[in-house]
Amino acid sequence: MDLGLQGRTVVVTGGSSGIGLAAVREFLREGARVAFCARGAERLDRVHDELAAEVGADRVLARAVSVLDRDAVDGFAREVAGRFGACDALVTNAGQGRVSTFADTSDADWRDELELKFFSQLHPVRAFEPMLRASGAGAIVAVNSLLAYQPEPHMVCTSAARAGVQNLLKSLATELAPAIRVNSVLLGLVDSAQWQRRFEARPDRGEGRDDWYAALARSKNIPLGRLGAPEEAARALVFLASPAASYITGARLELSGGLSRFA
Repeated sequence: MDLGLQGRTVVVTGGSSGIGLAAVREFLREGARVAFCARGAERLDRVHDELAAEVGADRVLARAVSVLDRDAVDGFAREVAGRFGACDALVTNAGQGRVSTFADTSDADWRDELELKFFSQLHPVRAFEPMLRASGAGAIVAVNSLLAYQPEPHMVCTSAARAGVQNLLKSLATELAPAIRVNSVLLGLVDSAQWQRRFEARPDRGEGRDDWYAALARSKNIPLGRLGAPEEAARALVFLASPAASYITGARLELSGGLSRFA
């Protein structure tokens, strides 16, 4: 199926690793031009050079940007406009989870988590909204978590923040329509650097990666019996960002291997 992304410009935040990088690669395969950002300049530059060698430097732009720095995000948007002249789709993919209960989450932790989850959406949306409106097919796709609807007791702060972000996205889907579509992907357990770090810190150092992941899937009662792959999440993001999803807005797509328990 032709997703209609050939020659279009897509922006991905948190695009140098994991799901973000998988999405960047999928967009490039579909013929899009991609601008992506992340905080770590060294890794970002390495990824940019690899992609530029594969598809051509004229289709790739990478910049070290913190999505919590509004001026930096605005500057990134201006650079995208100068380089590509447009932004047709925005994928917001920055942020990770905080492991803590209510009892051991300080006021500062709450503020940091709420700032990260909300402003990693707000700053990019504000910066790229004019170009998305001018696109004629503008789309925003946010990477969110199943925690928004299914909180975990060991992730109280992140769960609350994710729920608030989901409410924000639903509001934006109404306020920005019909010029810009807004959708989200709710992730369950997807293989990522975060889970790889937890594997490296496992108590049983003799347990292999595949066995550890399989045991994790069983312990979490994932019906499909495994963690998701970054590429599987990326394909969902690319579809929702594309003109092929032109009548979908305000929707959430669960990608969790059947983990959800809510109706």
